[in-house]
Amino acid sequence: MKKILSLSLAIICLLSPLFAETYVLDLEKSISIAKEKSYSMLRLKQNVKIAGFNLKSATSQLKTHIDMNLTTPNYSDNMIRFQDTMGISYSHVKLLSYDGTLIIRQPLPTDGNISIVSGLYNDEDFLLDKRSFNMNTQLRLTQPLNSLWGYNSIKSTLKLANLAYELSNKSLKRAELDLVYYVTNSFFTLLNNQKREEIAKLNLEKQKEAHLIAKNKYEAGLIKEVEALQMEVDLSEAQNNYDLSITDQSSAMNALKELMGIELNDSIIINNNMDYKVVVVDPKKALQLAMDNRLEIREQEIQIEQQQISIKRQKAQGKIKGDLVASLGLNGVSTENRNTALSQSFNKAFDNLSDGHKVFGVGINVSIPILDWGENRSRVNAEKAQLQQVIYNQIETKRSIEREILDLVANLNSSLKRLQLLEKNVTVAEKSFAITRQRFSDGDIDSQALALERERLNTAYTSHLNAYIAYELMLADLMRKTFFDFQRETAIN
Repeated sequence: MKKILSLSLAIICLLSPLFAETYVLDLEKSISIAKEKSYSMLRLKQNVKIAGFNLKSATSQLKTHIDMNLTTPNYSDNMIRFQDTMGISYSHVKLLSYDGTLIIRQPLPTDGNISIVSGLYNDEDFLLDKRSFNMNTQLRLTQPLNSLWGYNSIKSTLKLANLAYELSNKSLKRAELDLVYYVTNSFFTLLNNQKREEIAKLNLEKQKEAHLIAKNKYEAGLIKEVEALQMEVDLSEAQNNYDLSITDQSSAMNALKELMGIELNDSIIINNNMDYKVVVVDPKKALQLAMDNRLEIREQEIQIEQQQISIKRQKAQGKIKGDLVASLGLNGVSTENRNTALSQSFNKAFDNLSDGHKVFGVGINVSIPILDWGENRSRVNAEKAQLQQVIYNQIETKRSIEREILDLVANLNSSLKRLQLLEKNVTVAEKSFAITRQRFSDGDIDSQALALERERLNTAYTSHLNAYIAYELMLADLMRKTFFDFQRETAIN
């Protein structure tokens, strides 16, 4: 069994590379794949679907509803208990019933509804050998009076569903922009580690070259032994740094794969030559875009609207409530021997209905709150205090966004200047190192001076890389915080 298991694992290991994919990625492609495959985005898209279905449900409640209730058949054979002034008695009942009711109901914007109810009822008494057939049609109106001047449940439910749907769409858009930022961050982290690996490799090659020169000089008696030994130490350190950079690169690559939703055994090739677009951002424009588009502000506006609805609903609890109920219809009844044909009973009931046997009813039910010891008023005041809390939160959020955007734009513009400066610094450092290496080869300087110049070149490379990544990340961060792509001068819808 163990041999079979081992063989199976070996086959899987051999075949797994055959199913792996290779992705050649730039930043835009990485973001596109993440939007398509990321499980976090898939979950948020389901939230939007749920909100859409809830909105459709709230909208559908204003449309005509049709229901049918059927009893086909209902047979009973039992004893029924009666109690009156003569005492308690029992009666044997043996009935067979058929009935059907059709209800057409139209909800009204005033929170009431108007309906047409039509029914057919057939009851057969086996003991009395009788059949009772009934048909009726009624027009009914039900109208809560307090909804005319107070809280309207249908309108409020529809408005809350619209707000929830808007909120879910904005949440999805914000999540998309957050994902863009996270993928951008992960992409440039991987790029950073790849470039550091290239720098470490370049440093290792230069250190090998310097070590070889030092070794030849030592053998020729031109330098001391301690300088040759120092070069060996520097070479070992360069080798160790290179090995660490490979490990960091592998870790960053797996992190990007996980964020994009692709398999860890897939391969990634980063396609980026560190080009960038010069973007100078106007802080006033960025701030206005943030105030117009930030989800936090709209969320609090929605919370204010929701809280206002809640206050209105709570106030309605302490007001007079009433229902107007009215009905008008026709009723037809026939009572025949049970052996009479069902069609004959139907025709007689219909004739009775046609003769205009009208049924009607009207009523008003009123509930008047008299004394609740200030309970409802306290609940209303609590709702108003919560509304005030949301308003304060909104003011604080706007101030926070203003500070955040102004700081981000200032740092972005400074980062651009620093990036342009460090580009020149790299060029100068490369020329300086080439001169220093030649001087070391000619014997004009010692190994310590060469190491110092090499460290200066590595610092220039690393600083330029960090500045480039910081600039790109700030642009991505500004885009998600303003819903505007300043590189392409387009709004994010």
